[in-house]
Parts: sequence; C-alpha cells; structure tokens
Amino acid sequence: MPPLRLSCLVAGLVILLTACAPQTLEISGPRPVVESDTFMVAAANPLAAEAGRDMLDRGGSAVDAAIATQMVLGLVEPQSSGIGGGAFLLHYDGETREVAAFDGRETAPAEATPGLFLDEDSEPMDFWETVVGGRAVGAPGLLRMLELAHEDHGRLPWAELFEPAIELARDGFPVSARLHALIAQDRFLDTYPAARKTFYTPQGEPLPLGHVLINADYADTLDAVAQGGADAFYQGALAEEIAGTVRRAEGAPGLLSVEDIAGYSAKRREALCNPYRGYLVCGMPPPTSGGVAVLQILGILDFFDLHPQAASFEEIVHLFAEANRLAFADRDVFLADADFVEVPVETLIDRDYLAERAMLIDPNLAMSAAEPGLPRVAAGMPVQQHGANTSHLSIVDGEGNAVSMTSSIEQAFGSRLMVGGFLLNNQLTDFSFEPEIDGRAVANRVEPGKRPRSSMSPTIVLDSDGRFVLAIGSPGGSRIIAFTASRILAVLDMGLDVQQAIQMPNVANRGTVTELEQGTDAAGFARALRRRGHEVSVTEMTSGLHGVMALPDGTLHGGADPRREGVAVGERE
Repeated sequence: MPPLRLSCLVAGLVILLTACAPQTLEISGPRPVVESDTFMVAAANPLAAEAGRDMLDRGGSAVDAAIATQMVLGLVEPQSSGIGGGAFLLHYDGETREVAAFDGRETAPAEATPGLFLDEDSEPMDFWETVVGGRAVGAPGLLRMLELAHEDHGRLPWAELFEPAIELARDGFPVSARLHALIAQDRFLDTYPAARKTFYTPQGEPLPLGHVLINADYADTLDAVAQGGADAFYQGALAEEIAGTVRRAEGAPGLLSVEDIAGYSAKRREALCNPYRGYLVCGMPPPTSGGVAVLQILGILDFFDLHPQAASFEEIVHLFAEANRLAFADRDVFLADADFVEVPVETLIDRDYLAERAMLIDPNLAMSAAEPGLPRVAAGMPVQQHGANTSHLSIVDGEGNAVSMTSSIEQAFGSRLMVGGFLLNNQLTDFSFEPEIDGRAVANRVEPGKRPRSSMSPTIVLDSDGRFVLAIGSPGGSRIIAFTASRILAVLDMGLDVQQAIQMPNVANRGTVTELEQGTDAAGFARALRRRGHEVSVTEMTSGLHGVMALPDGTLHGGADPRREGVAVGERE
C-alpha cells in the first residue's frame, strides 16, 4: 500500500476513534450514511475496508473483496477473527437472484469426548480454565470456506486477493485504540511466548496506540496460502505446527491433530429464507442458531404492527424482547449441528408455529418465563459465558452480487496460542460443558467432528422480486441475534437507512433479562419496562454492525457501527 494512502487512512482512523468515544447514541446518530452508485464495503477496520475496495476497483467480485478484507482483518484486529478461526458466509447472486450459504465453522477433534469440559469430579470446568491453551481449539475452517466460495463466485486470481494483507503485514500498521485497550485489559495474552512477542514491548508493556506492528510471520503464512491455496494451511509444515502447538500447550494441552486439520471440510448449505412484511429474509442454517432465531423473532413480530405510527418505542421494545425470549427458549433446547442431531428447523420457522408463539405474548405484560414450543428431544443447554470479539463484513460489488459474512476466533484473542503470525480459536467453548442434564443428552454436547453451536447471524434481505435490499450482521456473542434482528426491523418497519439503524440503541433478551444499552436512550425505558414485568439490566452492549442497503434506484448505502472502529467505503471520488 503506498505510504501516502496509508498515512491518510491512519489519520482518518484517529479521527474515527475519537468520534467513537462513549456517548449517547440517538437514532439520528453521529455519522452520515455512505452512498455509492457502484459498490460498497462495510467492515470492522478502515485498512481492511480499503483492501476490499481495492479488489472491487480491479473488477473483483464481492467474494474476492471479502477474502481480501478478511485477510487484513486477521492482521489489524487479530483479537476478533482470522485464519485460525471460522466463519459463515451468505452470497447473493445478482444475476440469478439466488442466495447461497457457506459453512466454515470449526470442528471438534476426533479424540474429543462429551466430557471434554468436565473436571475430575465430572463437574463443568470454569470457563476461564478452558479458554487459554489448547483444550478448546477446533480445526480452523475459514480458509477452506473462503476457497470454496471463491471457486463458485470469485473473479480475480486467488493469489491477488492476499496482496494487500501481505504488504501491510510486512510494512506494518498502527495499533488502534481498540486493539491497544484489549491487549492492556487481557489477563492471559502474555501466557505464551509468540503472543507475548507480538503484542507487547520488550519491557512487557502492551503495544501503545499508534505503534507500528510488523507481522512478518503472518505475511509468510499468507504468501504460502496465496501460492499454494488452502492446502498450504491444512497440509504440511504449517498444519504440523498448529497441531503441535495445541497438543503441547503448557497447562491445557488440546487434542487437535494433523489428521483433524487435513480432514477439515467446508460445506455448501441451503440458506434459510422466510417472508417478512413482503420481503424475503435469508440467514444461515445450523450449526449456527443465528439464522433460525432471527427468522423466529421476525416471524413472531410479523403478527404485530411495529410501524412507529402504530406503536411507541416502549411498546416495540417490549414486543421485541418477548419475541427474543421465545426464540431463545427454542434455541437453547433444539439448535445444534444438524449433521449430528435432529434439528426441527422447518417447524421452528413455520408460519403457523410462529403464530402460536406470537399468541403467547401479552402486549402489555412480560411473560414470567418462556418454554420451548415443541416436545423436548434433548436437554436445554445451560447458560454459559461466550466470547463477543467476532467480526462482520457486508459487501456489494459492481455486478450487484452481495456477501454477508461473520467470522470469529471466539473469545478475545481466542486461545492465546499463536502460530504463523495468527491466533488460534477457542471455539469449542461454544459446546455445552455439560453433556447430559437430568439423564437427558444435550443437543450441543461435544462429539468428534461436530461443529459447535454459534450465534453468528449473517443475513441478506431481498424484495418480493428477489432483488437485493440489505446485507447485515454483527459480532456480540449470543446478543448477535438481537443486534441483527433489531436492525432488520429498523430498516423494514421503521424506514431508517442502514446507518441510522446501526446507530440505534441496543436491546436484547436472551431468555430471562431484558438488556438495555447503557448510555443510550434505551436505558431511559428501564422503569417503564419494569412496570410491564420485565427484569431489566442496563449494561454495556458493544455491537459491531456493518451493513449495505440498496435503494430502489440502485444507489447503495453503507453503514458502520460507531461503537467500534469500522467504516463503510464506496467508489473513490
């Protein structure tokens, strides 16, 4: 990347980070929507978005741009995602108007057992005991999945897509305020030498804001993958180093083997699509719970009038929280890897079923508890802590193709194990730690080769003629579902543009407590919601939404979440 362009981006990044300081976020918001007549990239870091735009400038497809963007994200926000983790990708074909789904979720090692996260007394281990080290590392899926999507929808040569990230890794990039803060607050990142060398000064201090971080190892890894394809990652010396690092991890060795890595397979899956208000909303099927849960929330709310002229914001929040509560009651029992357990997906998103669920909602009073709406075939998964440092990107290219992709290494900085300049995931902590409850198997228990349940919710919305309307998604752990569903409502029901929608206050209910984002207008509804019977928590809710919306005249609008450091960029003026 030319020094002048890099310096301009760095200056812009400083301005952006200043603008994203804690503040009350109103619907009008502190950022204007970004407009473009040709293409749009919305991603979690300006340098990553620029890499995607470069590919589109060269005539690349939305998938090409997504690959280039993701390779830079793995460098500049390594705490959130990278080639040591996994992803889910939805692709919209502008010509055929079809939506395809690609599954790059990690898999459990062949040696894994349902008791992977039980201690010597057969009790669930503490979450933090499982995160650091090799125990929770699954076979990474990101590169295999991107290679599969590129086979179907790429236009530029595979190797070309890695050029921006390789150059930036060799030349260095400035440590952002968010990366610096996360390094400084992490209790475990300096546990292992590779991460300590990468993210700390020789004196042991977290890399300061603006420090130019050079990652030559990552550049070498990407260069090998650029030249040799994903096989350079999944076979040979790098795979051996990954497996060896996991199995020899001090304090918490894992089970991942060379055979697990070599045998990993990304999957093409059928997207889940359901009508809502005359639109068609498409999400990912299991092993993520996100697609089903978002469609359930929308399907339930389709029986209520949420137009601002018909319902107050307080009423909308109440109804939204109740729909969330019902969706999570089903999610916690039924959702898991459908290749291993029977998941009643079609029933869960059937309109008649959702009508029955909607009838359980009192427009004025919160329900005391929500039960699953189908007979239990498995035990419900107990509440567990999950990571929220994921990343989402939304892209539309000049041919009208779109990508909505969410990627993750799970907890911030994943397992803290580092190989080849990238961090390894701790995604196996998304499995249930308890394999059985009251003698009944948990659907999301650990099994060899199984993919842990996720909440990632990349979504694409089409109009009644199958034309692209919106690509949206977010990081945020299990709150991803609420973050995503609420923004679809904001665009389709409230008529907001994508940036206005993204800047709205966050609201969620993951089964019991209705959560309102502190420091925003939503917090002001706590008393009113308590009067309706809600248990309310006003708390920090750091989404990282990135979306692209198409207007009827073909103009693209891009939006990025001011709670993080992302941007939306279109064609250069």
